[in-house]
Order: sequence, then structure tokens, then C-alpha cells
Amino acid sequence: MALTPEGAGRAGADAAGNAGNADAGWLRVHPASPFVRGWVALAALLFFFGRDSFERLLQGGPLFDERLAGRAPWLLLGGGTLLLLTVLGYVLSWYFTRYQVAGGYVRVNTGFLFKQQRQARLDRVQAIDVVQPLLARIFGLAELRFEVADAGESAVRLSYLRADEARQLRATILAGASGASGGTLSLSPSQEPGDPSTGELATAAVEAPEQVVLTVPPPRLVGSLLLSEQSVMIVAGGIASVLLSAVTENRSFAVFLIPAAIGIVASYWSSFNKGYNFTAAVSPDGIRLRYGLLDTQAQTVPPGRIQALKVSQPPLWRIFGWYRIQVNVAGYGVAASAGEGTARTTLLPVGSFADVLEILSLVLPDPGTPDPLGVFTAGITGLADAAGTPERGGGQDTDGGFVTSPRRARFLAPLGWRRNGFTATETALLLRSGRWWRNLVVVPHQRTQSMALQQGPLARRFRVADLVLHTTAGPVAPRLIQAGLDEARALFDAQSARARAARKRQKSEHWMEPAAQPAAPPADHPQEGPHHG
Repeated sequence: MALTPEGAGRAGADAAGNAGNADAGWLRVHPASPFVRGWVALAALLFFFGRDSFERLLQGGPLFDERLAGRAPWLLLGGGTLLLLTVLGYVLSWYFTRYQVAGGYVRVNTGFLFKQQRQARLDRVQAIDVVQPLLARIFGLAELRFEVADAGESAVRLSYLRADEARQLRATILAGASGASGGTLSLSPSQEPGDPSTGELATAAVEAPEQVVLTVPPPRLVGSLLLSEQSVMIVAGGIASVLLSAVTENRSFAVFLIPAAIGIVASYWSSFNKGYNFTAAVSPDGIRLRYGLLDTQAQTVPPGRIQALKVSQPPLWRIFGWYRIQVNVAGYGVAASAGEGTARTTLLPVGSFADVLEILSLVLPDPGTPDPLGVFTAGITGLADAAGTPERGGGQDTDGGFVTSPRRARFLAPLGWRRNGFTATETALLLRSGRWWRNLVVVPHQRTQSMALQQGPLARRFRVADLVLHTTAGPVAPRLIQAGLDEARALFDAQSARARAARKRQKSEHWMEPAAQPAAPPADHPQEGPHHG
């Protein structure tokens, strides 16, 4: 279809207007941002040039070495030029760093010579973190990290904004992404991803109120670190070193303990620093987590974005009844460091059984069972009756309805066969395992992406199989261990049907929008112990 001259003129004007609107929507980060990010480089530069002079001053010597006194002006000129170029690079980095929240996306442009644009789709936001390193806290700044489903690391980072602006922007984006603001962040069907002319944020939302549900006292955090698996390995390694030294009469083993001790202290400090002042609160836009001693971090994790959850209890924690909760959230699976990834995927570093139930009620507000307390208690602490376990099929934990491994599996797992089991409610699949290291994994039906049955040579001999559920990367690996072959096949079919039905009910990306009415559950419910012929 040809355009008339008038139509072509209107199209050109519209294009120019759209380009002008796109340019007008870009904002810059705080001017102090490059210095907060690059203070380490400045400190290293000053240390390199000033270390020798400082040591000479302490010893009562001249400011410059006598051998270099004649070249002092040139050294000062070179150092000043390098410092000026570094500061100029920071200024240019700030000037060419801009961000935009429009068209259902958040975009960040960076780079002076090598330009880069990163963007995240707002209705796919999994979580938003507000991070404040120590120096940023001094300047009153904060970094926003946007986690989306298709990114292995933070898809977009805004470094740095004023702390109140960062919190307000997070509240506005979460209000739209959750559907609480009427879907102002969603894209219209005819809108292209790169078109910022529509779908902008309507108004800045006020940060939603919150209610604190639990805190972790520092003494409990310290106790959990001392009674952790790491402490057990440290004690075992120390005893082994002493015995080897005594047997071989070789004292060199103590030398190897020095770097190990330094690493251990650093590991304990990192865990304490990240878990200090841990607070969990509930708000309309998600579960809010705050923690950190020197570097503070505030996460907002929408319950509808959690792919899988694990409740674990190391052996020594059973003395005080402590538990840990970790989750898989898309985008949190791969982090810049192991310590950072562990902190961001932890919903509860250490807590009581009541704290566990509180967190479970937030993640799974509809447990899908009339007796949630009995089901979750059996999943965390339950154990099947050995005397009542039939040879064919799995044992039945009458308290929570868990189907456990058959009695013949005791040769493969002498301690765990009475613990390893599963049950399913109308909303989630529960997998428990471990006699000494207790684990309970909860996977919402709609988050089941794929499944696989695995069976090795010994498992075929004893007619048992493992069922593996695939979710996003993270610390939780859902796996049903050594279920009866018939029960594993029946669960495979039933869980596939439940996952399809749950995904049909939950069509929206907005976690605040209610799902459709649940359909009738599959006829072949695994708790009834169906068998394939």
C-alpha cells in the first residue's frame, strides 16, 4: 500500500516524536556512583604511589628517596596525570550511564567507547534486590538488581541511586509486575519490545506496608555456625592432623593448618556478616528479606516466583530444633560468588519449627490439604513404621500420608529407606529424604518443568527407581529417592497431569492476580498407592 505525501509526512512526524519521547525518558544515576564502584582502584593507586613515602616519613626520613629527589616533579606530574585520567574516566562512565523504565522494560545503557544496553522485561521480574555496600550506605546510595527468568545472573543493575529513590522505584515496578496496579507494566499485544511509547509506569507507587514475621537473633546465628556441617569437618580435620603428627612424629602438619585456619575464619565471618540481623516480613508485593552487618541487602521475593523450596536440618541442629530453608528462584541460580548465591537463595538461615511453618505459609498460602500441620510435620520429622511396611509397594506414614520406599530397599539405604518418600496435595508435591540430614522439598505443581525416571543396575535388581524433577538452577534439587518402581511410574503420570492442570489455571504472569478455580484432581492419586500392571 502506497503512502500519500501527507501520510508520509505524518509518519515522519510520528517517528520523530517517538524518538524524542525515547530520548526524554532516559535518566542518569547518582553522580557519586562511579566513585562508589571504583574506590578500590583509587585506593590501590594512592597506596602504590604513597607507600614508600609514608614508610620513610615514619622512619624520620625525607618524603622522597634521595635517588629520586631530582625526578620528584616528574613523578608528581605523572601520578597527578594518571589520577586525573582515572577521575575523568569515572566522570565519563557516569555521563554515559543512563536508564529508562518504559514500554514494560527497564533498560540500562553503559559505555563510552564500547556501548552496551541491557534490558529486563518487567512482567517477568522474579525478584528485586536493594543492595547497600558499606561505602554506599555512607553516601546514602543503593543499588537495584533486577532478576528475570531468562538470566543466569542479575539481568540489570542500577548502580547507584539515592536509597529512597531505589526503594520507590522497586515499589512501583513490583506493584505493576504483580498486577496490583492494574497491569500498567504489561505490554499490549501490538507493542514491540523496543517501543517505549506505551506501557510506561503510570505513577510512582508508595512502598507497600509490611509486617515482620520473624527475626534471627545473633546468638542463634552464632550457634548455628558452630554446630554446622563445616564445624564437624573442621574438628575431624584437626583430630586427623594431630593423630598424623603423633604417629609420624612429623610436626609439619601444623604448618598446613595455618592457611586452613585463615580460610575457616574468613568463611565464618562471611556467613555471620551475611546472616546478621536477618529479618523476614510479608507485604502485598512479596516476601521481604533484610540482612547484613557491613553490607546490607534487602530482597523482595514474590511467592509466586519460587520454583522449589527445601527445609533441611543438620544432625547437630536437632539438639535445639533448628532448621534452614532454601529456595530456587529464576535468576538466583548463578551468582558472582558462592557466598552471595547462598545468601540470596536462603529464606531462613536458622529458625525454629514455628518459623518454618510461618515461611511455608507465605510461600504456599494454599497448602491444598485440610491438615497442613500434620503433612508438613510428617515431611520434616516423620518416619514410616518398619513393622507395617509391606514388601510390595511403599510403606505408609499414617500421620502425613507419605509413601516411602519398599522394605526391600533397606539393602540399598539401611538408614534412609523409612524416611525417603513422597506425598502430594492439591497444590504441591512433597519429597522427603535423609535419616540424619533431614530434608523436605516442596515443589508447586505449576513449577514442575519436566521429570525423569532414573534406575541403575542395583535399582533394577531391587525394583526401585528415582524420580527427578527439573526446575531452575539453585540449591534445591528435587529428587524422590528409591521409590518402588510401580509407585514411581504412577507418580510420574499423576504429577504430569497435575502440572498441566495447574499451569492451565495459572495463566497470568502477575502473582497478585487470583488463579482460576481448581479442576478436579487426577483420578490416579499417588497416595492411594496405584499399581501398573
